[in-house]
Amino acid sequence: MVQAKWNGVVIAESDDTVVVEGNHYFPRDGVWSKYLVHSDTGSHCPWKGDASYHSLIVAGEMNEDAAWYYPEPKEAAAEIAGRIAFWKGVEVS
Repeated sequence: MVQAKWNGVVIAESDDTVVVEGNHYFPRDGVWSKYLVHSDTGSHCPWKGDASYHSLIVAGEMNEDAAWYYPEPKEAAAEIAGRIAFWKGVEVS
């Protein structure tokens, strides 16, 4: 079981992650949505497409733009459709 933790709390866990460029992409149903807050931040990857972000709120603390996903990934990255990855201090193990 792969888990993502931030601020001492498990925010995602799954036996079905996809690893791309060293990042675990969790299926949406393996992520606790109560910790996610929509962000207006976006970015672009030449081979994956346009990414959208969520901030995390755990125990009253915010970690801005710490989760990202590709709403409509390019064909080369189709395996991460519907999945979320983490960074910015989120521990994945």
